Amino acid sequence: MKTSDFPTGRPGRPATLSALREAATGPVLVPGDPSYEAECTGHNLLRVARPTVVVGAADARDVVAAVRYARSQDMPVAVRGAGHQTVLPEDDGEWLLITTGRMDDVCVSPGTRTATVGAGARWRAVVDAAAKHDLTPLAGSAPDVGVLGYTLGGGIGPLLSRAHGYAADHVHRMDVVTAAGDLIGVTPDSDPELFWALLGCKGNFGIVVAMEFALFPVSGFYGGGLYFRGEDTARVLAAWRRWLPTLDEDTTTSVTVQRLPDAPELPEVLRGSFVVHVRVGHLGPASRGERVVAPLRRAAVCLLDTLMERPVTELGEIHVDPVRPAPVSGTSLGLREFSATTAAAFTALTGADSGCPLVSVEIRALGGALDRQPPVPNSVPSRGLPFVSFAFGVAGADEAAPVREYLAAYAEGMAPWADRRDVVNFLSPELASDETQMRRVFGEERYTRLAAVKRRYDPHNVFRLNHNVLPG
Repeated sequence: MKTSDFPTGRPGRPATLSALREAATGPVLVPGDPSYEAECTGHNLLRVARPTVVVGAADARDVVAAVRYARSQDMPVAVRGAGHQTVLPEDDGEWLLITTGRMDDVCVSPGTRTATVGAGARWRAVVDAAAKHDLTPLAGSAPDVGVLGYTLGGGIGPLLSRAHGYAADHVHRMDVVTAAGDLIGVTPDSDPELFWALLGCKGNFGIVVAMEFALFPVSGFYGGGLYFRGEDTARVLAAWRRWLPTLDEDTTTSVTVQRLPDAPELPEVLRGSFVVHVRVGHLGPASRGERVVAPLRRAAVCLLDTLMERPVTELGEIHVDPVRPAPVSGTSLGLREFSATTAAAFTALTGADSGCPLVSVEIRALGGALDRQPPVPNSVPSRGLPFVSFAFGVAGADEAAPVREYLAAYAEGMAPWADRRDVVNFLSPELASDETQMRRVFGEERYTRLAAVKRRYDPHNVFRLNHNVLPG
């Protein structure tokens, strides 16, 4: 699937809703229409969109028509794939939402070790298609996450990232609908500045409707997790910290303190439990993996051990991220270090006596290839960051205040070790829409360069309802 596969005719600029409906193949819905609520609801039930118009794009031409209609009505445009992260407007003004879930084409080319996907593709489909050829992508920890949003935000996964870097580092080309409503192909040669900006800053410069990226000759791995009692948090963290310097780039790991629900899909020993979950993904045979993880198994009494040799199609079994939509509030911060002092503060904020109401508070170890510049540079701002922490809680709108207050307390408690940099995909919608915070995360030099690209391609800030960099 390449740009030439898409309709290249220039549809008119629909100035009325009826003209937009006539131009689009997918549904065009407004409040009160029978399918409006379902189309607007994503993975986070606290971030349900209420746009003036929602277009369920079936192909690139639908995206073109939707953007041109929005421009004719002077509406800002938001785009949503799998819906794990949605920035909503702060006012009651008119706006348009484009959903891309129907654009879920996946084409694997084993000869070139590449995959080309549509805007709505999810990692599970790509992993499964690539596995038929003993290949795998730089997929995320949750197979149901959308490919494009993840990759445009950099993309760190549970298995290949320390060996191969960010998913954004391995993109070859993108097909993009600009704020002017034009469909263009973008490569490092055709437009190096736009290519650089798109990969790292999410959806701020245009709507990516297709992407081609590299696959890797990996068919299996050794991995899963070790679950310990939450009361053993300090001991487990001490063992994990001692273990990290012994790892090479073939091993990726994270640790999370979890207060799990009493859910039937969980193993019985974990239902309603307070646990420390150490995740491991190792690119090697089970015999080597067993030797690598041996020190972890001695950290404390293990409640559940899921480490084993697995096919790449079981990538999601490393983190076992929740798959059901839920009302989620979260926060993230990059960490300069995870020393004994940092671990003690983390334990005080999340351990047995903390009163922590959060479902999960994790520390991901980065490093390896994530620190290195790729052959084709991109705008990913977290390169060189050794750790990132992501915390979230689950509570409906009427009960979310205590969760949000604790998220703020957690961030404040970890602030002495916080870095300016952060992982873009983990930014909360509040941070992603705040210019000061975006400047902090990207740094002044990178932000200024991004703003220049924004001024060239979206001077009126049409795409301001995503991770927003203002036009310079």
